[in-house]
Amino acid sequence: MTEAAGSQVTETPPNLAGAREQFLGIVGGVRPELHRYCARLTGSVIEGEDIVQETLAKAFYALSLSADVPPLRPWLFRIAHNTAMDFLKSHGKKYTDVTAEIEDVAGFDDKPDPAVVRAALARFLTLPVTQRSATILKDVLGHSLEETAETMGTTVMAVKAALVRGRGKLLMTEPEETPVAKTTRAALDRYASLFNARDWDGVRALISEDSRLDVVSKSQRRGKQVGLYFERYEKENVALRVVRLEGQLAFAAYPDGAKEPAYFVLMDVEDGRVTSIRDFRYVPYVIAEADFEVCDVPT
Repeated sequence: MTEAAGSQVTETPPNLAGAREQFLGIVGGVRPELHRYCARLTGSVIEGEDIVQETLAKAFYALSLSADVPPLRPWLFRIAHNTAMDFLKSHGKKYTDVTAEIEDVAGFDDKPDPAVVRAALARFLTLPVTQRSATILKDVLGHSLEETAETMGTTVMAVKAALVRGRGKLLMTEPEETPVAKTTRAALDRYASLFNARDWDGVRALISEDSRLDVVSKSQRRGKQVGLYFERYEKENVALRVVRLEGQLAFAAYPDGAKEPAYFVLMDVEDGRVTSIRDFRYVPYVIAEADFEVCDVPT
């Protein structure tokens, strides 16, 4: 892993980097599932991926201190659940109703509700977090009642009650409208225009001297080193389009003339200069869970 330090790039020791790559290879199969869970808990594919990254960092550290490897999938889900709960608790009352509701499980059906699977990401935020967690684990991810209870640290009876109430509420409420960012559109259009024209000198000229780069799950850079990020894109045929994603403007990346985007790139801009870039090319499952809208070029 690469760490940002001033305008320099500090490399992780090779043995640690190799161990980390081996670990990421082992957990690669479960990462999309972890993200589906965390994205619905937070109502955001971006925040969901932040939690997945923190989960994997915690798991990698824990394994480095242990001689035994626990059953991987349930262990990772438990870490992800606890990490997500900490995140939700830090974001106010809207997220923190974690009281188990076990008074009434009448009408419980053990079969997953297909309507829950189709529900938009933001709708899950209308549920108290216990109901939210239960419906995602059981109906979206197909976990058993026992697996769901283990992940949530609760009882099967509590899970059944949360499912009955969560399913009933999920499709009856509308998510809150999210404000759309307005100040960065011109700068993003300018960046996309230069990028798609392959004017790399023009693109680099837009990058702030103290900008930050995060190629998610791969590397981080800062300052002048950010300019090296474009060397790979100089060798590839990738086009960017501005999209509206979770109340903010971002880029969707279309490799090799594809009709559907493969990943997102997030960007912060101040006074027309790019101050940070987050590139999600190495975690393509993020876009599979996202609700986004391609923005027409302003007239």
